[in-house]
Amino acid sequence: MTQRKPKIGLTPCSSMKDYEEAVREAGGDPIELSNSDDPLAVLGGLDGLLLTGGPDVEPSQYGQATHPTTKVAQDRDKFELPLTQEAVKRDVPLFAICRGVQVLNVAEGGTLTQDIPSQVKTDLNHAVNVPKTHQTHRIEVTPGSRLAETLGMTGASDTCPVNSRHHQALDQIAPGFNVSARAPDGVVEAIEKPDATFCLGVQWHPENFWRTGEFKGLFDAFVAAAAKRSR
Repeated sequence: MTQRKPKIGLTPCSSMKDYEEAVREAGGDPIELSNSDDPLAVLGGLDGLLLTGGPDVEPSQYGQATHPTTKVAQDRDKFELPLTQEAVKRDVPLFAICRGVQVLNVAEGGTLTQDIPSQVKTDLNHAVNVPKTHQTHRIEVTPGSRLAETLGMTGASDTCPVNSRHHQALDQIAPGFNVSARAPDGVVEAIEKPDATFCLGVQWHPENFWRTGEFKGLFDAFVAAAAKRSR
């Protein structure tokens, strides 16, 4: 009997193709979700959840007034925040990318920096849009972290180059999560929940590299965790 591919729910965004292809390359079956879905019921048919990139999270969700540069997507927040909370609660394998890692952090009680250029002292440009695979800066990966493991890093101070298309960043990290990567200016680039089956979020866009495989290990580990759940 052929084992079915794990069903991976993808939150809706304007650029789905790379997310879908990255999941397929890792052996998963990508399922595009809808903001009109019941966020608590939809998880029942999924083996894993991928939170995609997109606009900013509504600042009132983490107790802040709106910065002039913040562009929100309330329909996405209404769906994704409870969806994320329930996924973490049920220990559904979860991978969060760019906006997704910000959703994950806010959903679990963390906060955001709304505008890096005006609120963080840095010489790095974190918002380079074209080309999608342009490697903007390096990140420092925490030794021994799940992130380091998925990227095949075994050294005491490993770094790797990433692309970068965000003007917001994680600030206070949600309880129960660890920082697993930072940019040279200190901006958080990845978090993970160490006691989860798989719960990891990154601030860059690894899905853009599905053709060349630089971050294949991330998707392979995520889909493998989902596959164990699907048995």
